[in-house]
Amino acid sequence: MKESNSIISTPPADEELDDGVDSPVEAESRAWIIGEALHGSRLDRALVELIPEFSRSYLQQLIEAGAVTQNGVTLRKPALKVKAGEHGVIELRPTPQSQAFKPEAIPLQIVFEDPHLMVINKPAGLVVHPAPGNWSGTLLNGLLAYDTQAAQLPRAGIVHRLDKDTSGLMVVARTRATMEALVRLIAQREVSRQYVALAHHPWHGPSRRDVDAPIGRDPRNRLRMAVVDLARHAGKPARTSIEQLANCELGCLLRCTLHTGRTHQIRVHLASIGHPLVADELYGGAAAAGLQRQALHACRLAFTHPMTGQALVFRAPLPDDLQRALQAWGLGYNAKQDDP
Repeated sequence: MKESNSIISTPPADEELDDGVDSPVEAESRAWIIGEALHGSRLDRALVELIPEFSRSYLQQLIEAGAVTQNGVTLRKPALKVKAGEHGVIELRPTPQSQAFKPEAIPLQIVFEDPHLMVINKPAGLVVHPAPGNWSGTLLNGLLAYDTQAAQLPRAGIVHRLDKDTSGLMVVARTRATMEALVRLIAQREVSRQYVALAHHPWHGPSRRDVDAPIGRDPRNRLRMAVVDLARHAGKPARTSIEQLANCELGCLLRCTLHTGRTHQIRVHLASIGHPLVADELYGGAAAAGLQRQALHACRLAFTHPMTGQALVFRAPLPDDLQRALQAWGLGYNAKQDDP
């Protein structure tokens, strides 16, 4: 008689464990047995078949965390091949990722809000979305605590991101219809986004320059993005308009307007023309003028309200650290310069 795939368990957990769903408060142990139908399968795939109420992503996290054992030996490789008749125990416990999408009382600087959307001035240092190394304390966690409706939306209504160390304006949807409309506006390039950037080296040549250069994963360093040759490497078209606002011997103050929204676009484009952002070590910048974070601030955001048709324009003043940096270099800044 052939052995069937089976799982011997305590009562099942109340909730599925996946991104966006809470995990059990306490751990629960379950015994597992590999039947002939799963012989030769990966360990993570076999466990998905045996415990179908949990996601593969969550089970992979448990394997890597040492929560799966076989005859007392810890199994840590999701790709491990299993054999019929093997058996062990899995401890279904919370992982950082499974608990990432939880409300947290994080102060939010809300510039504008109505029933459809919010505009937020994000401080430098705040991560927008949970990710490895930052599974809590993010803007998404704060949104879930601020607005109970946010839990019903993908990514709590976040439609675009700013890097952790970039400060400034972001728009967040509060309803599904608004979220879909904002995504369309961004894709159609109907959301105007301007940034103030403090960069190394004095500016030379015309005061305005368009950088139209595709961006993709850096083939020499997968942790970075880079301007790439699309004939040789994967990437997407990217265009940034750059305008000099002030200049000195140490560097320049620039206004950058996004026409596309690629990962690290302004940082990559400025580095590609010899003006890396101050303190942006990933792309060739160095700490200067008292700054320890990349000198980039989303200063202006403009779009037509997708639900009311109202023309909206928002401005965020330079944060204190950038103001001090400009003073250190003797550079002036007028907020009216944010208007293209």
